[in-house]
Amino acid sequence: MAMSNAPLGVGLIGTGYMGKCHALAWNAVRAVFGDVARPRLEMLCETSDAYASARAAEFGFARATGDWRTLVSDPAVDVVSITTPNQFHAEMATAALEAGKHVWCEKPMAPAFADALAMNAAAEGSGRVAILGYNYIQNPAFREIARLVSEGAIGTPFQIRAEMDEDFMADPDTPFFWKNAASSGYGALDDFAVHPLSLIQRLFGRVERVFCDMAMPYATRTDEAGGQRAVETHDMANMLMRLEGGVQASLQVNRCAWGRKGRIALQIFGSKGAILFDQERMNEVELYRAEGDARQQGFARVLTGPQHPPYDRFVPAPGHGLGFNDLKVVECRELLHAIAGEPATVISFAEGIELERTVHAAARSFESGRWVEVAAVGG
Repeated sequence: MAMSNAPLGVGLIGTGYMGKCHALAWNAVRAVFGDVARPRLEMLCETSDAYASARAAEFGFARATGDWRTLVSDPAVDVVSITTPNQFHAEMATAALEAGKHVWCEKPMAPAFADALAMNAAAEGSGRVAILGYNYIQNPAFREIARLVSEGAIGTPFQIRAEMDEDFMADPDTPFFWKNAASSGYGALDDFAVHPLSLIQRLFGRVERVFCDMAMPYATRTDEAGGQRAVETHDMANMLMRLEGGVQASLQVNRCAWGRKGRIALQIFGSKGAILFDQERMNEVELYRAEGDARQQGFARVLTGPQHPPYDRFVPAPGHGLGFNDLKVVECRELLHAIAGEPATVISFAEGIELERTVHAAARSFESGRWVEVAAVGG
C-alpha cells in the first residue's frame, strides 16, 4: 500500500491516561504499519509551561506550552489530539477546527448536547477530519465479530446484551475527583456507556428508543480539605433499547463493580447461534453454531492471531495478544488514512452525535421514568 500523505505535525493537549496513550500511538504508528508517514511531534500542552516541557521531553515532542490556544493556532501543527477532561472538549475541538486543524478527540464529545452539535458543525464547516477516540472498534476480535454477524454465522440477530464494568470508584474512600462533578456529564452513562454503544451501533445501527435507570451508590466522597462533598454523577446505569431493524438490546454499566478492571462484555443471540466477547479477554471470541450433531455442539473459542488483521502488523505469532494501547495505534493509523482521503474505520463527529443523542435520550428517560425516542433529542 502506498504511503499516506506527507508527514503531519501533531499537537497533543493533555498527558494523563489517554494523553500518554495518544503519544504512544503517534510514536508507534509508522513503525507498526509502515504505510503512513512518520508524524512530526510538534507541540505538547499541559497545565503549566514547566510541566508541559517535562512531558514533551518524555513523549518526544519538539516544543511545549501551558496555553492550549497557542498550540491550536501554531502553523506547524496539522492535527490536534485532545485528551483533556470532558468539559473542555467542545471549546478546544471547535477552536482547533476553526484554525484549520484536523482533530482526534477523546470520548464523549461534550457533557452538553448543544456543545456536541457545535463541535460537529465546526467539523462540517472546516472541511477537516474530526474523529472520536473509540478504539474498541479497532480490536481484531471485534472486527471478526462484525464479519461473523454480517456473513450470517449466527443467522438473524435478534438480541444483544452488553455490559461495561470497572472498579476504580468501587471503594467508598476514593476521594472526590472530576468524574464525580456534574461538569463532567451524567457519570457512567456518558463516561462509560458510549463505548459499548459504539460497538452496538457499528454492528446493528442506531438506537431508536431507550428506557434508562441510573443509580448513585455513594452520596458523598472526601474532598481535598478532608470534608465530605456531594457526588454529582451516577456511577451505575441500566438501559433497555430497541435498535434499527427491531433488534432488542440491553446495556448495564458500573464504575463501582468490585473485581471488574476493564470489562466490556457482549452477548449476541441469533437464529442460528450466538457470539460472546469480554474485553478483559480481548483476544478471544466465543462462537456457538446451532448446526451438526447436537451431542457435539458447544461454544468454540476463536483466538485472534495474524489471520485477523491488523494483528499481524504487531506480532507474527498467534496467541501472544494485543493490548489497549495497540488498539490506539490502529486508530491512529485509521485517522491518518482518513486525513489522506483513503478508506478508514473511524467514528467521526457526525457518527458520534448519534451516540451522544442516545446518551441524552437515556438521561431524559431516567428523569421522566418513561421510554424516550432517540430522534426526539434536538439537533
